[in-house]
Amino acid sequence: MASLLTDPLFEISGRGPAPNKNYYHLSLTKSDVIWRWWKISARTVDRYSKPGDCSTMYISFTIFNQLVRMVFGHRILQYAKSLCQGHFDYLERLSDPLLLRIINYLELEDMGQLGRTSRKFKQLCGSEEFWEQAVRRRCNTVSADVASLALEVGWRHIFFTSKLQLQKLISRRRLKTEAET
Repeated sequence: MASLLTDPLFEISGRGPAPNKNYYHLSLTKSDVIWRWWKISARTVDRYSKPGDCSTMYISFTIFNQLVRMVFGHRILQYAKSLCQGHFDYLERLSDPLLLRIINYLELEDMGQLGRTSRKFKQLCGSEEFWEQAVRRRCNTVSADVASLALEVGWRHIFFTSKLQLQKLISRRRLKTEAET
């Protein structure tokens, strides 16, 4: 299964903590940890310093622990360590359209809990695409009026609005467009 993973497995870049202005980049491939840095300084002594690059096997990743924690934080360090130990998160690597199809089969309560597990799932569970799919799957047909109303108020709002309230909103919208013409 690991052979299906693309390289790099994980990449992150950022500036070091103050007063350090150096720029760092961590890249994890299937076999190596690559740590790169660029010295940023106004001092003339450092002006011509070249970028640094250090590559090592997963086994000796511990030499970077302090640097990774200092620059990117404890959470990124733990994630990088888990990747080095072979704990890959296959679900996070699936494409968004495929994940949306999978998520749509969950019950609403489960979908809410899934949205709390990671930023990616929070974004997907709150996306307009997800709510549009949910409305279309749970309703037999979606009229053109409902679809145009959804563009205005959002598919999530349509999902949680009762049919009676939707009919009222659509009729108000029709009256408003008739009054304008």
